[in-house]
Amino acid sequence: MDTSPTPALSALAQGNAAPQHGPRPLPLFLNILWHETEDDPELRKRAFQGLRRYQEASRPPPSCMPPVAASAGSARLLRYGTEKGRNPVVFIPSLINPPQVLDLSATRSMLRHMGAAGHDAYLVDWGAPAGDDSALGLDRHVTERLLPMLAALPRPPILVGYCLGGNLAIGAAALQPAKALATIAAPWNFDGFPPTDREEIGALWRSSKPMCQRLGYVPMEVMQSGFWAMDPSRTIRKYAAFADMAAGSDDEHAFLAVEDWANAGPPLSYAAGRDLFEQFYAANASGRGDWHIGGQVIDPHRLTCPTLSIRSATDRIVPAAASPEMAESRTLNLGHVGMIVGSGARALLWEPLSRWLSSHGG
Repeated sequence: MDTSPTPALSALAQGNAAPQHGPRPLPLFLNILWHETEDDPELRKRAFQGLRRYQEASRPPPSCMPPVAASAGSARLLRYGTEKGRNPVVFIPSLINPPQVLDLSATRSMLRHMGAAGHDAYLVDWGAPAGDDSALGLDRHVTERLLPMLAALPRPPILVGYCLGGNLAIGAAALQPAKALATIAAPWNFDGFPPTDREEIGALWRSSKPMCQRLGYVPMEVMQSGFWAMDPSRTIRKYAAFADMAAGSDDEHAFLAVEDWANAGPPLSYAAGRDLFEQFYAANASGRGDWHIGGQVIDPHRLTCPTLSIRSATDRIVPAAASPEMAESRTLNLGHVGMIVGSGARALLWEPLSRWLSSHGG
């Protein structure tokens, strides 16, 4: 019997391999793959080839962690810039998936770009909920995690929130003075989502809620299942396309980095997941002006600081119609993740946003 290690096991021994059971959850991914390719055997073959290539590819060692400027509970504030007498700029990612999408690699990092451009840039890393954090809702992520870290900064910050982080940034700006606020693909008005998407997500939560309530958290796989359901064809076709990418190319490295990010991440606390599914997706509390933190209504129209809403015309995860209305708005023809790390991100988002930050003291 041949006992030599497989390529996958060899990669694991090197310590730089992908999770061998990814994408997460793998059984659901395989079910989608089989269903989406039942009439196209060539697509099925290439999708399986792309999946195997993804699982067996080696990864570069992780980069060094930026210094920690402040912490609150499991959350940390990572620093990418240096203080130059300007207002700090705090980038707030979603609670879903890790924050590294904003610092994906040396060539695809919004945070490193902002630091190099002279901004005193910071990134919130929410960390993983502790065992006693099941009651930590979205409101308490603002009051017990985000605001204490912002209070440690020497000047009022400019807040930049991405995806659900935009909602939390709006909440923070409503409770504590901010120099300015920008949101990127933030899901604020949930009536702007296609009804079929909201129904699909509602059904997912109804089936998952009892298990999540017993666990005290919402596993990342629950959220991933919802994302895949929005566009199952694209989920499979991107793996088929990966099978044909040139080895060692920038496209290959970008695919691996983005997929590793999308398939990683800690769970949500149960209360945060319940708030997201029930208050936001089902009831549209934020869009109707009925989201409260500490008894205060969170309404972006009441903010007195300069505000900017950046949305995407091609976003399947957060449609442009769901983004908050701000004093200024910009619409990009880049997808939800592409606007952050795609080949056009630097010219279409990073550089214009940097100029906007500078114009407001950042």
